[in-house]
Amino acid sequence: MKVIILAAGYATRLRPLTDRMPKPLLPVAGRPIVDWIVDNAREIPEVDDVHLVTNSRFAEDFRRWAGPTGVIVHDDGTFTNEDRLGAVGDLQFAIERGGIDDDLLVVAGDNLFDYRLVDFVADWRRRGAAAAVAVYDCGDLELAAQYGIVELGDDDRIEFFVEKPDDPPSTLAATATYLYPREHLPLIRRFLDEGNASDQAGSLVAWLYQREPVYGYRFDGEWFDVGNHAQLLDADNRLRTRHGLPIRSAYSPR
Repeated sequence: MKVIILAAGYATRLRPLTDRMPKPLLPVAGRPIVDWIVDNAREIPEVDDVHLVTNSRFAEDFRRWAGPTGVIVHDDGTFTNEDRLGAVGDLQFAIERGGIDDDLLVVAGDNLFDYRLVDFVADWRRRGAAAAVAVYDCGDLELAAQYGIVELGDDDRIEFFVEKPDDPPSTLAATATYLYPREHLPLIRRFLDEGNASDQAGSLVAWLYQREPVYGYRFDGEWFDVGNHAQLLDADNRLRTRHGLPIRSAYSPR
């Protein structure tokens, strides 16, 4: 199994913090966000390589961070929010650049959660050749309008998926953590070749579940959507509390 961490966005809502530092390298509870993801992913016994795809603006920052970690960094060649490849475009770029032909765990580089990815993989393995997405009940329809929302059948197979709906059919949100079997990797290229929108990673799932089995993995605990300054401070303080660190009234990368 290979891991791809998507970290090529420009996080414009977190400026000025992200003018000089990519969001996944912002520290939360004293460590970069992406550190928590890598540690969790490496608990999975079958993971042999971790790849991270980013943009040219922040590629050197990630290479410096990755030095002692062994993470393989790919620069997608973009420099601005306007010319970005989008999440699915970057996923395909990393697959091609990394020569990946294996089962694949994909995680957004700003995705913070406290469930164990090894449990997600174990649940997915029993499904056979199917894809899966980790889903979280956000409990609020207004909040659900900001996410990709799913409806699951009795066996947790996805029956409906929509990105950022005006009228959410449920509060079950996709959390930008996905598992794809090796057999599904050619479908990512097909999705792009058909001209589908590549910006949101969930758009691939919204297309795929109508063609192949895709399952939702329900998890408990906490999930942090780090999209703006208030959410970043909240995530930092919750993890600081969990790890015995003093909480802060304002976020600081130091």
